[in-house]
Amino acid sequence: MERIFRFPIKVGKESIDVLGHTNNKEYLRWMEEAALAHSDSLGWTMDRYLGIGKVFVASTHKIEYLRPTFEGDELTMLTWVETMDGAKSRRCFYLKRDNKVCMQGWTEWTFVDLQTERAADISAEVKKNFPLVPPDDPDLKASGVRRSPSQA
Repeated sequence: MERIFRFPIKVGKESIDVLGHTNNKEYLRWMEEAALAHSDSLGWTMDRYLGIGKVFVASTHKIEYLRPTFEGDELTMLTWVETMDGAKSRRCFYLKRDNKVCMQGWTEWTFVDLQTERAADISAEVKKNFPLVPPDDPDLKASGVRRSPSQA
């Protein structure tokens, strides 16, 4: 089980805005792609969520843009789940180019019952597959994360 998931990104021409660097909306797209890839790697594909009739829906995002990225850049998005409590889960993101941090942020996800369209407590079945990484976890420092984005 990967506690801190590494998602590779190569910045394509379609991600570049009129200023010649990556458009801000791309970072949000990459965050979602990394979250889904991490969930898939832990055995929770969209089909599995749909099978239990519950899914995670983004309710809040925070993004700090620290350095621009450019076409052709090879980036690594680190992502991990920091909390799961009740119907809420916080997932953190840390985007790096080489050893430089380009973006950090987090998303709060709400677990939603598709039938009622209301928040539902995250089941033990789901929780057991997502290892939590608290802000002071030594694996974050070993991965080059100076401080958790939720602490920024």
